[in-house]
Amino acid sequence: MPDDTRARQRTGTGLGLLLALVLGAVLLTALPDDGEREGGGACAPHSVASWKADDGLTTEFARYGDDPSRTDDWTGGDGTHSVRLPDGRLLWLFSDTYLGQVYAPPNPFGESHTWRDTTAPLVRNSAVVMRDGRLERTLPTPLFPDPAPNQWRWPVAARVEPHSPGSSEQVLRVLLWVRTAGQSPWIYGVPTATEVATLSLPDLRVESVVKVLDQQLVPDPSRRVLFGTTLVEEDGWTYVFGGDDGQAASRPTSHAYVARVPEGRLAEPGAWQYWNGSRWARAGARPGAVLGDGQRKGVGSAFSVARVRGTYVLFTMAAGTEGLTTVTSYWACSPTGPWHGPTKDFSPSLPQGGQVAAYNPQTHPELSDAGRLVVSYDVNWLETGAAAAQLNRNVSLYRPRFVTLRVTPTR
Repeated sequence: MPDDTRARQRTGTGLGLLLALVLGAVLLTALPDDGEREGGGACAPHSVASWKADDGLTTEFARYGDDPSRTDDWTGGDGTHSVRLPDGRLLWLFSDTYLGQVYAPPNPFGESHTWRDTTAPLVRNSAVVMRDGRLERTLPTPLFPDPAPNQWRWPVAARVEPHSPGSSEQVLRVLLWVRTAGQSPWIYGVPTATEVATLSLPDLRVESVVKVLDQQLVPDPSRRVLFGTTLVEEDGWTYVFGGDDGQAASRPTSHAYVARVPEGRLAEPGAWQYWNGSRWARAGARPGAVLGDGQRKGVGSAFSVARVRGTYVLFTMAAGTEGLTTVTSYWACSPTGPWHGPTKDFSPSLPQGGQVAAYNPQTHPELSDAGRLVVSYDVNWLETGAAAAQLNRNVSLYRPRFVTLRVTPTR
C-alpha cells in the first residue's frame, strides 16, 4: 500500500518519521522500575469500544480555513498536534501548510467545493491559536525556519516546561523533525535529526533550537529514527516516542522506539535516555524497537500514545491495504512494552470520491478525559502527480478531521 507516509503529497503536504544515533557515550541505567513492569497497578488490556465523529472540531477548522478576511493565515495543513498553554489557550501545530485566499464555490470546474488559487503559498510549518474552542489567529509563518538549504522542520509533539529545572518561568518546548530533500523513494525527505525548540510564554516567540539527536551518521536512511510523534508524562519522566522510515524501504510497517527525559529537560541532549531493548542508555547506543516486525505488526509514519487508566494505548494506521482508511491500536503496561495487538480497528469517515487517504492519528489529551479520547486524523489526496491540483480544487481535502473514542478494558 502507499502507506500513510505515501499519502502525504510532496506537492503540498508534509510530515515524516523517526530516530537516532549520535556520537560517542555509553550505556546507562537500569531496567524499568516496578511501576513500569507489565501487570503492575491498574494496567489491563484496552481497546476501542466505540467512536463517533467530532463534528464541532472538524467544522471549526473548516470555518477558520474558509475565512476570506486574511491571506496570510492557515487554510489547510497536516501533521496535526496540539498543546495546552498556561493561560488556557490551545496551540495547534502543523507541518506543510497552505496559506493564501480561499474562494467560495463553485470552483473553476463548476463543483461545489471551496477552492484555492494555484498560486497559494505553501510553508513547511505553522501554528494556530485557539481560545475557548474558537480558532483566532495564525502565528507568522513559517514559525520554525529551515535549518539549511534543502532542509526543513516539521513540528510534532510539544509540552510546557520550566525554563530550567526548578525555574518558575515556563516555556513551550516543541519537538521538530528535520528532513532533507532526497530522491525516490525519499520524496518526502530523508530523516536527518530531532530538535527541540524553546518558545517564550505567553508571546510564543522562538528563543532557541537545539539538536538532540543527529541521524546523519546512520548510513541507511530507513534505519534512522526521529523522535516526537507523541509524548506521555508519567512519574517524573517525559516518554518520547518515535519511529523509523521503514515504509520508504518497502516494509509494510515501520518500527516504534521510545526515549525518556526527566521532566523539564527536553532541551538538554545529555538528559535523554533511549531504550535499547533491555535497558535505558545514553545517546550513542543504538535504540531497540519496542514495536514492529516489519510486516503486519508495527506503526505507520506517525502514531500516537495515550495513557488510559494505567494502560498505554497506541493508535496507528493499520498495516496492509487497510492502512489508507483504518486506524488500529495496541496496548502495553509500560512504554517499553511488550505491546499487544493489534486490537479492534475503526475506519473514520473520508471525503467521497477520488483517491483520498487518512493518516497520522493523534490523540489530544487537552480535550480528552478518562476513557474518552479526542483523536485527529489528516486527510490527503493519494496520487502524487495530481495532489496539488486536487488540494486546491477542494480545500477540505487537506484539513484535520476529528473523532471521539471510548476506550475500555477488554477483560
